[in-house]
Amino acid sequence: MKPEGKVTALLPWLFQAHLLGRARRRQSVLEDPEQAAESPAPDPVLVDMAAAMASGDVVPVDAVAATRAEEAAALTERQPANEELPLGQAGGDGHAALISQAFIDALSTGLFDPKWYQSTYGLRFATQREAFDDYLRKSRFAPVNPSPRFDSETYHRMYMDVFHAQQSPLQHYLLHGRGEGRQHVPATVRWYPREVVTPSVVLGEAASTLKVALCLHVFYADFLDRFAEAIARFPIEVDVFLTLAAAEHEEKAQAAFAEHPRVRALHTRVVPNRGRNFGPMLVEFGPQLGEYDLLCHLHSKKSLYSGKEQTQWAEYLIEYLLRDVSVITRLLNAFAEDESLGLYYPTTFWMMPAWVNHQTMNKGFMQTWQRELGLGPIPDFLSYPAGGMFWARPQALHGVIDRGWAYDDFPPEPLPNDNSMLHALERVLGPLVEHRGFRQLFFYPPTGQFTTDSGYITASYHGRLSNHLASIQAHSYISFDVFDTLVRREYMVADYAKLKLGKRLAEQGRVASARAFVKLRNETEASLRQRANFQGDVDIVAIYDELAERLEVSPAQAQAWMRQEFELDLEMIRPKDEMVELFNHLAASGHVLWVISDTYYTRDQVGLMLRKAGVSAAYRLMVSSAEQARKDNGSLWHKVKQDLAAEGVQRHLHIGDNVVADAQMPGDLGLATFHILHPRDKWRALGFPEVLIGDEALDEGEILKWGRLISEVGRNPFIGE
Repeated sequence: MKPEGKVTALLPWLFQAHLLGRARRRQSVLEDPEQAAESPAPDPVLVDMAAAMASGDVVPVDAVAATRAEEAAALTERQPANEELPLGQAGGDGHAALISQAFIDALSTGLFDPKWYQSTYGLRFATQREAFDDYLRKSRFAPVNPSPRFDSETYHRMYMDVFHAQQSPLQHYLLHGRGEGRQHVPATVRWYPREVVTPSVVLGEAASTLKVALCLHVFYADFLDRFAEAIARFPIEVDVFLTLAAAEHEEKAQAAFAEHPRVRALHTRVVPNRGRNFGPMLVEFGPQLGEYDLLCHLHSKKSLYSGKEQTQWAEYLIEYLLRDVSVITRLLNAFAEDESLGLYYPTTFWMMPAWVNHQTMNKGFMQTWQRELGLGPIPDFLSYPAGGMFWARPQALHGVIDRGWAYDDFPPEPLPNDNSMLHALERVLGPLVEHRGFRQLFFYPPTGQFTTDSGYITASYHGRLSNHLASIQAHSYISFDVFDTLVRREYMVADYAKLKLGKRLAEQGRVASARAFVKLRNETEASLRQRANFQGDVDIVAIYDELAERLEVSPAQAQAWMRQEFELDLEMIRPKDEMVELFNHLAASGHVLWVISDTYYTRDQVGLMLRKAGVSAAYRLMVSSAEQARKDNGSLWHKVKQDLAAEGVQRHLHIGDNVVADAQMPGDLGLATFHILHPRDKWRALGFPEVLIGDEALDEGEILKWGRLISEVGRNPFIGE
C-alpha cells in the first residue's frame, strides 16, 4: 500500500542527542535561572526537527486541517464548532492547586485548546477542565496533543525522564520544564492515514445487539480492578472469560466482575503458566468463542525498568481497546456496519522502535504457521497487534480459535524475549485475517482516526537523511553495516553472482544447471556452519575448498572459481551514495568509524568493495569470517561491546538495514542503533508489486527485469527523498 502525505521519522534514537545539551542547560538554570529560561541552549534534536519542518517533512497540525473537509460531518456530530464549554472547577490545595495552576496557564498561553481537543479526538466534555483532565491522563501513555501549539510525543521523546516518570508532557512543561529551559515544538503530523473510516460516535442499533466476549488473562492481580474500571462506561454488556494465573486471584476476580453492571456473564479458570496470554484463552474457551459476534482479548502487561514499574504500553492498549468510550462506540459501529472488518487494534505503541512491525527473529516459526494455516508469503514488515491485544471476529481467526488446543501444544517457560511460536502467532494474526477474506482496522491516536491503511508500519522511515544528521553526529563512535547499507548490488539479489558463475560452469559441463550450482554452493556453506556447530563463521575460501571435494576438482580450480564469484559480485557493487557521503562526512568531522559485516567474504575482499563504492575514510573493519563471530546471533556484538568498553567509549551508534543483526541484537545489549530500510523493504513500503520471491529469486529474466529497479529505489533508505 503506497503511503501518502508527509511524515517525519521521529524514532527513539533520534532524541538521544539531547542529553548533553540538557545537562548544560540545567547547569545554566542553577547559575542564572532567568537567563536559562529565556535563552535555552540549542538542542541537536530540535535542530533536526527545525530542519525537517523547513524541508516540509514535518507537517504542522494546522496544515492538514484542509485535508479533513470530508470529516466535517463527523466532527460536527462530535461537538458543534461554536459551542463554548464552561470553564469548570479550578482551585484546591496542594497537588490539586498545582494542576489548577497548570490548567489556567495552559488556557491563557493557548497550549491547551478544549474545542480543538474534543473535536480532534471525538469526545464530548461538560467543562474545559474535564477536557484538560482527560488530556493529562491520556498523554502520560498516548501521543495525544492538547492543541496545535504543543507536540506531546516530541516532548516525551526529548525528555525520557518525563516519560519514565509517567507524567503528562504539557503538565510537566508548565510546572517544571519551562523553568528548567526545556523546549517544546508545535504539534506535527508524523503520518496521515488514507482510507479513513468514520463510523458514527452514537451507538447504532446493530452495534447495540452485538454479542461480545471479553477475554482477559491476568498474571498480575492489580489488573483485575484496572480492567473492571476500564469497562465501567462500556457501551454494551459483555460476557467476560477470565483466565487467572493463581488461585488466590479468584476472590478478587469475583469481587471485580461478578456484579459488574456491564458484565452479563462471568466465566473464570485458574490456569497453568503455559502459553502466555494466548494459550489459556485458546485451551479453556476456544470453542465457545465461535458463538460470539466479536471477541476482545487483553492481558496484564508490565515492564520493570528505570527503577519504576512501567505500564504505559498496557495503558495505551487498554485505553484504545476498552476504556475510551468514543473509540469503542465507533469501533462497534464499524464492525456492525462493515462485515469485511475482521481484526482491530490501535497502531503500534509509539515508543516501540520502528522495526518492531517486523517478523524479527520469528521467521522459522512464522513459516511453520504459514504451512499449518495455508497462508501465502508474508512480508518481513507487517501489521499485527504488537502486545497481543485486539478485537476480532471469531470466524476471521478460523484455524486458530477453533483448532482444539492443549497446554502441551505450547512451549514451557521460561520463554525468550523473542523467537517463539507465541511471538510468531501474534504476528500471523493479521496475515491470517486477510487470508480469510477480512480486512484489518486500526486506530491512530495522534489524529483520532480509524483507518484500514497499514502504512503506519513504515511511517517512521519517511523523511531525509539530513533530518537526522545532528543526532547521528552526537555520537563519537559510529559503526556501519556493509551490504544494503553502504553498498548495494546492481540487481539487488545477493545470489546473482553465484547464478552467473553457475551459468558458466553449466556451459562447461561442470554442473547440471546454474540453479543447481547455486543450491550446491549454498548447501556447502550451510554444511560447514553445521559442522562447526554454528560457532564462529565460515569464509569463502573454505567454502570452495569443500566444493572442490564435492565436485571432484582440484583445490586450485575451486579457488579460481571462488575468485570468479567475488569478481562477478564486485562488478555489480554500487554505492548507496547518500550513506557513503554520510560516512565520509563523519570521518572528516572527526568521528571514529567502524564497519561491521556478517559475510563469508574476507576482510580484503570487503575492503575492495568499499573502495569501489567510494568509501575513502579510515575505518576499522570487522567481518564475521575473520572475527569468527556474527552479528545475527549476537556473538560479534558482545565483542564490539567489550572493545568499546576497553576504549572508554560512551556514545556509540550503529547504522544498518538488517532488523535482527543491525537493530534487535545490538539493541538487546544496550547499544544504540539507527535502522534504515533494506531496498526490498522500501520497495514494498511504496506499494510496488511483490517480486523476486520463491523460484523467481533465481530466474535471471526476472532478476534483470526487477532487480535493478529495486536497487535504484533502495539507493536512498528513506521514503520521500
